[in-house]
Amino acid sequence: MTFDLFDALPADPDASPAIETLAPGAVVLRGFARDVEQDLLAAVRDVSAAAPFRNLITPGGLRMSVAMTNCGDAGWVSDRTGYRYDPVDPQSGEHWPAMPEVLRALARRAAEAAGYPGFAPDACLINRYLPGTRLSLHQDRDELDLRAPIVSVSLGLPATFLWGGLRRADRPDRIRLAHGDVVVWGGPSRLVFHGITPLADGDHPLTGHERINLTFRKTR
Repeated sequence: MTFDLFDALPADPDASPAIETLAPGAVVLRGFARDVEQDLLAAVRDVSAAAPFRNLITPGGLRMSVAMTNCGDAGWVSDRTGYRYDPVDPQSGEHWPAMPEVLRALARRAAEAAGYPGFAPDACLINRYLPGTRLSLHQDRDELDLRAPIVSVSLGLPATFLWGGLRRADRPDRIRLAHGDVVVWGGPSRLVFHGITPLADGDHPLTGHERINLTFRKTR
């Protein structure tokens, strides 16, 4: 199933955001984050000032094209020793910045709208995409609590989201995500493979040539 996202936002700005079902336990909330877009981006600037974006190294020694940082009680990190969550930023030796309340509140609202009340994320991975950067198909499985959903917020340039299956070999659907869209998945879809195709060039009025992705997780 492939969705057309070019006209996904409701015509009435006061209307509830459209909800599209991807699979059992997984939805796209169209435009859900647009009402707090400025506050979200301000929070990202504050976090990245304290813990700058960096391109992590995979266990295989490759440099990730997507730049990352974190906020919350733990941050997702990668190096030659493996993937893991760590309460300390290895670049500074300090704890990751606290998760701004505007981020935490949005994640809770989105999870509840998707049918996951009581979501209490303790980590927010912030990805910065530039034209040409991509994220290959992967599962989010480093969390100890796989009962909690993943909440993923798109800001800035549009992207093509790859939504696969429970096997890497499953052919993914291609879903265009626009500024303010939020994807929530859990339950039977919690370990679905997903990714982002190489970002197309563009110029967004709030982020310029960048796409910012916020991914909220409950790690333990």
